[in-house]
Amino acid sequence: MRHRTGRELRDLFIKFWEGKGSRHVPSFSLIPDDPSLLFTIAGMVPFKPYYLGIKEPEHPRVITSQKCVRTNDIENVGRTARHHTFFEMLGNFAWGSYFKKEAITWAWEFLTGPEWIGLDPGRMWATIYLDDEEAFDVWRNDVDLPEERILRFDQDNNYWFMGDTGPCGPCSEIYYDRGERYGCGKPICGVGCDCDRYLEIWNLVFTQFDRQKDGSLPPLPHKNIDTGMGLERLAMLSQGVDTDYETDLFTPLIEHTCKRAGVAYGKGDRSDMAVRVIADHVRSVAFMLADGVLPANDGPGYVLRRLLRRAVRFGKLLGFEGAFLCEYLPILINVMGDPYRELIDQRPTIEQIITVEEERFQKTLQQGTDLFEAEAGRLASKGEKVVPGEVAFTLYDTYGFPPELTREMAGEKGLSVDEAGFAAAMEEQRQRARASSKQKHSALTGDVYTEMENEFGATRFTGYEGASGQGKVVALLTPEGRIARVEAVNGTPEFELILDSTPFYAERGGEVGDTGRMTGASEAGREGALLEVMNTVPRGGLTVHHVRLERGCVAVGDSLFCEVDDERRSAIRRNHTATHLLHEALGRVLGRHVRQAGSLVTEEFLRFDFTHHSPMSDEEIAEVERVVNAQILRNAPVDTQECGREEAQRLGAKALFDEKYGEVVRVVSVSENIIDNNIFSMELCGGLHVRATGDIGCFKILREESIGSGTRRILATTGMNVLALLQKLFGLRAAMTALFSTDEDGLKEKAQSLVDELRRMRNEVQATKRRELTENSERYLERQTVGGVALRTGRFPGVSTDMLREIGDRAKAGPDPTVAVLASIAEDESVQLVVMADDRAVKLGANAGTLVKEASVILGGKGGGRPTTAQGGGKDGAKLDEALKRIEEVLKEQVKA
Repeated sequence: MRHRTGRELRDLFIKFWEGKGSRHVPSFSLIPDDPSLLFTIAGMVPFKPYYLGIKEPEHPRVITSQKCVRTNDIENVGRTARHHTFFEMLGNFAWGSYFKKEAITWAWEFLTGPEWIGLDPGRMWATIYLDDEEAFDVWRNDVDLPEERILRFDQDNNYWFMGDTGPCGPCSEIYYDRGERYGCGKPICGVGCDCDRYLEIWNLVFTQFDRQKDGSLPPLPHKNIDTGMGLERLAMLSQGVDTDYETDLFTPLIEHTCKRAGVAYGKGDRSDMAVRVIADHVRSVAFMLADGVLPANDGPGYVLRRLLRRAVRFGKLLGFEGAFLCEYLPILINVMGDPYRELIDQRPTIEQIITVEEERFQKTLQQGTDLFEAEAGRLASKGEKVVPGEVAFTLYDTYGFPPELTREMAGEKGLSVDEAGFAAAMEEQRQRARASSKQKHSALTGDVYTEMENEFGATRFTGYEGASGQGKVVALLTPEGRIARVEAVNGTPEFELILDSTPFYAERGGEVGDTGRMTGASEAGREGALLEVMNTVPRGGLTVHHVRLERGCVAVGDSLFCEVDDERRSAIRRNHTATHLLHEALGRVLGRHVRQAGSLVTEEFLRFDFTHHSPMSDEEIAEVERVVNAQILRNAPVDTQECGREEAQRLGAKALFDEKYGEVVRVVSVSENIIDNNIFSMELCGGLHVRATGDIGCFKILREESIGSGTRRILATTGMNVLALLQKLFGLRAAMTALFSTDEDGLKEKAQSLVDELRRMRNEVQATKRRELTENSERYLERQTVGGVALRTGRFPGVSTDMLREIGDRAKAGPDPTVAVLASIAEDESVQLVVMADDRAVKLGANAGTLVKEASVILGGKGGGRPTTAQGGGKDGAKLDEALKRIEEVLKEQVKA
């Protein structure tokens, strides 16, 4: 068997199956077009519509090397030699083209053929489903595999179901015997054992039945093939190493970690786990970011953040100081940049987001670790084994530790976590998570729109050529409990209408759908229809018009004259082209890490989300406006052309991660210098645009703000909307100069003078109040003893939290261990709480952070902090007595001997 690199094996697999008539398709995104899944978890996921019969494949045989992420075993990554989060699935798929004989014999040819992989046939085993005699005959008679090495397994091992109903079928797995030294030594060791001797390397799924609700299995119209194997495992066998981590897909990353940490890999100590975790997680994080996943508190973004933070923590265990993850990106690009060019194209964005996330977590990592170590020490001194749920919640809520990380840290010390307590503390977050995780019905289930697209084909869009045109009604749908197809409509005021061709643009790519009207000719006995088009949306390849019937009747087969509201469309065009100019200007002003993370284009404004780590300065905003308006004044032509996707990428056109592009794409470009053919902006875009940048008129940014970690948002407008804004602002300026009795030049100085005077007076009032309260704080404080701790509580009307802390410092100055609970009640009955505990009280078990959280929940808010000082509050001041009573109860539990 010849030693081959991971890249060579990937290319060899593709070459082999292309020789069998399969078409190579580049890897799909890690984010699947299936709302029931967070990530693409297998090579067949992008092809589910073909197996379900919803869509017809463009080619009956396909070959892929698919990027995949699986997250159900994150805690095992690094602990074992086989678990990964990111991996590549080599797969070949066929729909009604070939079946078991070809799939099995070709797989055998690839694995054992000397010109291919060249594995030893004498070490190969096969498993089949219990009664799959067809597969048995192929293995025994066509492959000539000895009968004793063809094993039959039950449904749990050798049968595949897509769900409770739908396509399913038996499967056959190929195993490779690595030898006794990899075995467990048990007498029963064999294929299916959990040890590393018998390694599953290929799974062939024969999708041939359609499972019904009653459990029956009628045959599918076409027999299908879904086979695949992991590139990492194949590389391990080809390269003759013990684990996936010792292949060339991982070793450059591992060698960098070992050199940086000054450790040797393979000694079996704790550093091996840390080294593997970093290598695995760096791959996942980089590929997720390259496919447009952004850090978040739920969904794919939460997984991304969890993996990144887990890698950072293990780097900390190896002694790494400061940010280090970006050091791995050049190494990863060298290993996998071919064929995954997105790592190269998105490198600035990947580096920027990793840096921001890592630096933020680094700031709290040590604090959170110190808190956990202190809690673990306290538990050890008392002989306890359970980390309180409140501590786990503090690590999550205040220090950004994913709960799984806390559990992992606890497990390393032989501890467990109070899951019930954590769940109670997380109730608000859990409710929000449940709401956000409710999945819509999968786009992969057939519906009336899918049926119609299969019946009529996709709607032809004529709106690029003009704002009007003829279309023939092919379907009408009314909401009768559910969407229902009808032949005619004359009484339902609002319904959905589909034409064979339309000038109405359907909402997509962030651009809102067109509105307008449709008219039909009068016929004998029937008044011509007049319809208002209220919105236009896509449903697969169909364009669906949401219409209101103003008069007459409309029926399937009618010809309608369509008129788009062209004034509204023109405003949308201006904002859409300005979005492209803004995208490029941001990259030039802020850096090439900027990438679009979402957009909305309406007739009134444009909204643009982009990756950037910090707020834009006034100077940066002004410069972006200058760059965009300079392009508008140049009145540069806006060109569109259609070409192949690969050609567009070669030209340098920007592609958005969340858009689905076909083989032929539309490229929109703005020239910067026509003579030298320099391009200012070039993007893949199917939307509507102005003919020349001068049509935009003017561009103005209204607001720039944060919408999440490493993601900013700009709200801007163009054209006549800018004029309306200027008129409003000039009117406001006139009113303000009259109010302050000054001219425009003196307006700022006059306003600042009044603000300074107001601030001075407010400070004097606050200073007087602070002096009176601090000098006489004992009059406001109540005292009681709770388990050997003096609990001092006080209520103060409308004072700042800084003042509450000053009072708390005085309250702790007594001879006894003390916890001070201080409340400031505002005029709207909201409450600010400050809880402080001196070191003596903390040693007895008091924890200010937990106390303030418990009280804040009752007040309808939240809070947190350290064991010695914490802050919180809520809007429901009427429950302050109840909140203070709860603090007393929790403190009593904390200091209980």
